Amino acid sequence: MGANSVFTQMGGEIMINVTKTYLPPFEEYTSILKRAWEKAWLTNNGELLLELEQKLRTYLEVPHFLFCSNGTIVLQMALKALEISKEVITTPFSYVATTNAILWEGCKPVFVDIREDTLCIDETKIEAAITKDTQAILATHVYGIPCKIEAIERIAAKHNLKVIYDAAHAFGCKYKGKSLLDFGDVSTCSFHATKIFHTAEGGAVITRDKDLHDQLYKFRSFGHIGDDYFGEGINAKNSELHAAMGLAVFPYLSDIMNQRKLITEEYDALLPTFLSKPKSSETSFERNFAYYPVVFESESQLIKTMQALQKSGINARRYFYPSLHNLPQTKFTKSHCPVSESFSKRVLCLPIYPGFHLVNEVVNIVIQSI
Repeated sequence: MGANSVFTQMGGEIMINVTKTYLPPFEEYTSILKRAWEKAWLTNNGELLLELEQKLRTYLEVPHFLFCSNGTIVLQMALKALEISKEVITTPFSYVATTNAILWEGCKPVFVDIREDTLCIDETKIEAAITKDTQAILATHVYGIPCKIEAIERIAAKHNLKVIYDAAHAFGCKYKGKSLLDFGDVSTCSFHATKIFHTAEGGAVITRDKDLHDQLYKFRSFGHIGDDYFGEGINAKNSELHAAMGLAVFPYLSDIMNQRKLITEEYDALLPTFLSKPKSSETSFERNFAYYPVVFESESQLIKTMQALQKSGINARRYFYPSLHNLPQTKFTKSHCPVSESFSKRVLCLPIYPGFHLVNEVVNIVIQSI
């Protein structure tokens, strides 16, 4: 970095990351955690976990909600609970966990290309990918932008397919007045430390089906309740330490999203218009402002900008890169997804998190590097 770095601290250089974990006041976290400490009950559906589940269920206005250990295992649980064992139509533009969950459960991912506006799965190309072995559609609400939900539901109903939404980015987003997590047979969410709402590590699985919820509940805890065993399961429980973090962060959700909204508006006002952004044409969509992705005209332009930012101590992220159909573990699918391949090379997420006040500096570096 050297003398040109705009971020220095105590004579040394620091890095501004693309995001920063929101930490509530430490005393508030430890005050909540003390309740579990005093009972010496740290896991197995403790008081704090049950309280967090209820708060989030109410906040999201969903009927059935399970707090689990992370955002990947809930995808695996969804596939298992829906008895998916063959082909799953999915998106190549997502985090690798979406594809890995399919592979880990012994299923075959069938990649369908993405839309150029939202970067979500292109619903007009789904039917052409359906075969006699297709059992489900697993789509991602990219950056919290909704997939074409009604179209996907029509296709699923016509072909008797299950629908799973990877809604890791969609906490706090609404579509037609409902939580974006309240669609599909199952929706999953991530509460990783980098997310807009977090529990350090964590995830959730949401469904409207009571029987499916009961099955997922058993899956979460080895397939048994007390001395009653119902079948196979896995350890997807989360701890009181993680639930305490969620309970401490929860009261600040509105402020977290408002600060992100203000930063987004600053970027929108300052960045040149030839840098496009993924966007939804849906008028009944409410954003959570979790990410600020920009699309460059070429990969070389993106790389040049990344290098300029890094030289000044700013770590932007290629999110998502590479297109998932090009991973070593998925090349056997021989998929053709030119839109995803193109955008994955040209999308860069800029820093955005509560307390981030360097929008002008970031924008100036971006403009100077192009």
